Amino acid sequence: MNAPDRPPRPIRPIQALPDQLISQIAAGEVIERPSAVVKELLENALDAGATHITVRLEQGGVKRIAITDNGRGIPPEQMPLALARHATSKIASLTDLENVGTLGFRGEALASIASVAQLTLTTRTADAAHAWEITGSQEGTVVPASGAPGTTIDVQDLYFNTPARRKFLKSEQTEYGHCAEVVRRIALARPDVTFSLTHNGKTVDHWNTGEFAKRSAHILGDEFANARLPLDESAGPLRLHGFVGLPTASKARADGQYFYVNGRFVRDKLLVHAVRAAYQDVLHGDRYPSYALSLDLDPALVDVNVHPSKIEVRFRDSRSVHQFVFHAVSRALAATSATSFGNAPAPQAAGNGPLPWMRDQQAQPQPQYQNEFGAQLRPNFSAGNFGVAQNTAEYGAMFQPGVQTNLDMASVFGSEAAPGAFAMPVSANTQSLPADDFPLGFALAQLHGIYVLAQNSKGLVVVDMHAAHERILYEQLKNALDDNSMFVQPLLIPVTFYADAVEVGTVEEHQETLSALGFDIAAMSPTTLAVRAVPALLKNADAQTLARDVLRDVREFGGSRVLLERRNELLGTLACHTAVRANRSLTVPEMNALLRQMEATERADQCNHGRPTWSQLALSDMDKLFLRGQ
Repeated sequence: MNAPDRPPRPIRPIQALPDQLISQIAAGEVIERPSAVVKELLENALDAGATHITVRLEQGGVKRIAITDNGRGIPPEQMPLALARHATSKIASLTDLENVGTLGFRGEALASIASVAQLTLTTRTADAAHAWEITGSQEGTVVPASGAPGTTIDVQDLYFNTPARRKFLKSEQTEYGHCAEVVRRIALARPDVTFSLTHNGKTVDHWNTGEFAKRSAHILGDEFANARLPLDESAGPLRLHGFVGLPTASKARADGQYFYVNGRFVRDKLLVHAVRAAYQDVLHGDRYPSYALSLDLDPALVDVNVHPSKIEVRFRDSRSVHQFVFHAVSRALAATSATSFGNAPAPQAAGNGPLPWMRDQQAQPQPQYQNEFGAQLRPNFSAGNFGVAQNTAEYGAMFQPGVQTNLDMASVFGSEAAPGAFAMPVSANTQSLPADDFPLGFALAQLHGIYVLAQNSKGLVVVDMHAAHERILYEQLKNALDDNSMFVQPLLIPVTFYADAVEVGTVEEHQETLSALGFDIAAMSPTTLAVRAVPALLKNADAQTLARDVLRDVREFGGSRVLLERRNELLGTLACHTAVRANRSLTVPEMNALLRQMEATERADQCNHGRPTWSQLALSDMDKLFLRGQ
């Protein structure tokens, strides 16, 4: 391909660039659009100790950006230096640079802005009799002005002297949207500061000083506020705190993700990957979780000077940071069980109290709960079936949250029944439901062989029995593999099936991996494999299907990688094959056993594909459906 015909470039001697051109080059890196100006000025205001900041925009920030704060202000003799390149009060040595504790530190923002816009700096210190003002660049004259203690920086006509750059700007609404997002990011990080945002003379947002919970609810919205989990964990010099959204409140876009390092908003690949990996077990498809998280650590352990806009960071021990964030978020998500938060938004205040019939009973001694068969039921863990319990306390104690049991759910659901059969209790004594001990309540019926209907203190609970059972089995398989306690169920009659040479070779090469997963598979001939044992938790599944799934993943990813990197996907597949299927009729005791096991299982609000396992319909919602009280 021939080079295009261009006029020869004139030969020039090497020479120092003029300061104005240097600042414009820097502006090209730092000030890419109006939102970058807003970011730099807000960071300076916070570094100055401001507790009240007002942001005024016109025409998306292209016409005007004016930011006023009540911070310390700048003495008049230092104002020209504030507009000079690489002049700052925030660092003075390499040691300071390696321990940056401020948001801004390079000392180039104001000079860069002033080189591509009309800038006016008005400031007053607390002990000054009046304010002072300088316009243009460091060559401008400092003159007396009026103003309250603090600083106002007024930036007008961005890129007025570089029209080529201005042509790259988008519409007014688009540029305003970027500016507003920057304000939201910074306001979310500093709930101790009051922020106001106006656009074209109209107040758009105002956030008063308050708690982080309230500020995050205001900025991320009610949907996030009603479906979030608190997180606050520390390990050595690291602390991670904030909120993570429930998986079932995920979004189609990653626009609800806010991560901060020492108060600085970052979009760091390592941190995003750590959070995403923690959600892998509970997130469906290509959905994105919402979260507002802050990582605090010694400034010496993180380098914030790796990107012109300071949106990326580099950790000294990136592996430790990744593992800490991953495990902290994983532990928070493990609490998504019926005993804690539930998969749906938290009920409104009207639905939190006891139901009317419960209030009537509170002053009276509560009788023991009797099921429709007139006896208390509890699982017999050794036999995998049911016996008679003595009282409600004993029944509930078997299913305390976080306690792993050996309940064989596959055995519970092993009996076949007519498809679509409908199980309805005869005379459940609902007035004695122990609301606090059993968040998912007690089973009433089965709907179309798919859903379990139960009554709890808030109203009606609807459970997807396959999804719920799948999560229970999945968590049991993970725990068994982690604890090296994968119990094996020998088959009385081995299951043989035709296998190709690759499958036979996989069995011979990866016996150790297969044994760790609870499988005993042997080659009977060059074309025949025999399944002689399977994991006890999966004993009622189709042995041939399980074996083929395991062999496929082991062959594709390798034995060691399956156990380390692909373990959860494989176990999820096995759990899905074994979970109770639709159109399986369950007895009421079996349905109650499922509810109790859900309450005792981590991440029970979602199946391992990220779909919800249950939903709550509050009594107040049902009252609205039937116009009660209206």
